[in-house]
Amino acid sequence: MQVSRREFLRATAGAGAGTAIGGLVGLGATLAPARAAAQELRLKDAKAVPSICPFCSVGCATLVHVKGDRIVNIEGDPRSPHNEGTLCPKGAAIYQLHVNPNRATKVLHRKPGASNWEVVELEWAMDRVAELTKKTRDETFIEKLPNGKVVNMSPAIFALGGATLDNEFNHVCQKFWRGLGVVAIENQARI
Repeated sequence: MQVSRREFLRATAGAGAGTAIGGLVGLGATLAPARAAAQELRLKDAKAVPSICPFCSVGCATLVHVKGDRIVNIEGDPRSPHNEGTLCPKGAAIYQLHVNPNRATKVLHRKPGASNWEVVELEWAMDRVAELTKKTRDETFIEKLPNGKVVNMSPAIFALGGATLDNEFNHVCQKFWRGLGVVAIENQARI
């Protein structure tokens, strides 16, 4: 195997740096102060805005650090009696979800039989969902059972809430679905 001079120097420098850091760690040196200083610099001049984690109904308190109009950090609020500054894995990932380049920011629609998604306006998508919900409810609504018992239900619609919904929104949501006669109502946070 032929090794160039550049590859040899790169490997030697990497091994030397790794040995030096390993030696420092072995002697009890820690990088924690450097990490703390880096975190402090990142949050310097940032405004801490109290908020609530959106991932379940517990309502853990968070501090959202903002510089200008940019969120630079999100962490648990130590003043909270619920979480005392800690967050579960979902709550700890709030910042990463916020800045994730793969996060969906547009409404996509795939027509029946199509193989590609197309970007559509939010208003059109909302109208389309309402139209299909009404159509399905009208076609499947059962007012009375064969024995005459009044049920006023639509068995063809299933409602699934998300873990990012809080108690209040879930309450309003289930009232809405029950008002339409939907009986199959579940929340993803419970599953």
